[in-house]
Amino acid sequence: MADVREVIVLGAGCAGWTAATYAARADLRPLLFTGNELGGQLAMTTEVENYPGFPEGILGPELMERMEQQARRFGTEVKIERVTAVDFSQRPFAVTAGGETYHGKAVIICTGSTPRRLGVPGESELWGHGVTACATCDGAFYRGQEIVVVGGGDSACEEATFLTKFASKVTMIHRRDELRASKIMAKRVLEHPKIEVAWNSVVEECLGTPATGLTGVRLKNVKTGEVCDLPVTGFFLAIGHDPTTKLFEGQLELDDKGYLITDDHQMTSVPGVFAGGDVQDHTWQQAITAAGTGCASALAAERWLSEAD
Repeated sequence: MADVREVIVLGAGCAGWTAATYAARADLRPLLFTGNELGGQLAMTTEVENYPGFPEGILGPELMERMEQQARRFGTEVKIERVTAVDFSQRPFAVTAGGETYHGKAVIICTGSTPRRLGVPGESELWGHGVTACATCDGAFYRGQEIVVVGGGDSACEEATFLTKFASKVTMIHRRDELRASKIMAKRVLEHPKIEVAWNSVVEECLGTPATGLTGVRLKNVKTGEVCDLPVTGFFLAIGHDPTTKLFEGQLELDDKGYLITDDHQMTSVPGVFAGGDVQDHTWQQAITAAGTGCASALAAERWLSEAD
């Protein structure tokens, strides 16, 4: 068998680059596959103000570039390719990308998750310019402004309530005539003086340009067909995330939402295969927690390799 790596890392977001840095510093010769989205979700984010060590904030793409430089500095080999197949049935594990198969004694999966989008005109163009899916990350940018939250479940209610700390008004847009959220979460929203609900409504279009930022949303009432424009500067999607785990179906244990299940040491259901970041975290989904679990995955892999070999 050709060269067998100690560690192969899948994914080039906060978790992946951190895992690679720690693995490289431990002299594990990591090979990292970036996939199609170099930099993960932060590569599509503008200002990041809550990552420790950057009191003035930092652009998402710049933070990702710095993490990449750090991982490469310690010897991480990077392949800008998408992994098309994996085989975790025997060691060394097999990873196929670009028509070639690579082997690793351990694998760290950091393929992340993707916020669900509506697919309406203007949404992609204005992503990071008023359109976002993370209230915790971006809420503070909208102090004293009017914004909207799309969704009707617990997550949407939680985000809307959180955003009232900053926004002057939050409009929840929901396609039904009652919220799907738990009673206590719905009660908080319906009784909050800063929150208004646009019932039976869907977003038809996000208005504005990357230069101007979001200027409003076009709403349609699904019962009456009436269309109106609502002037807002912030648009928060809260309709869920989809973990990037399709490649691992049938080989690794997933929860009912498709996220990888890991133990206290970031190990998946297959010994030697670890996971960090949003691919196994459907609770926090922050850059710092992704980096933390990426770090833990690499440290756990190093310990496991020393005991397994």
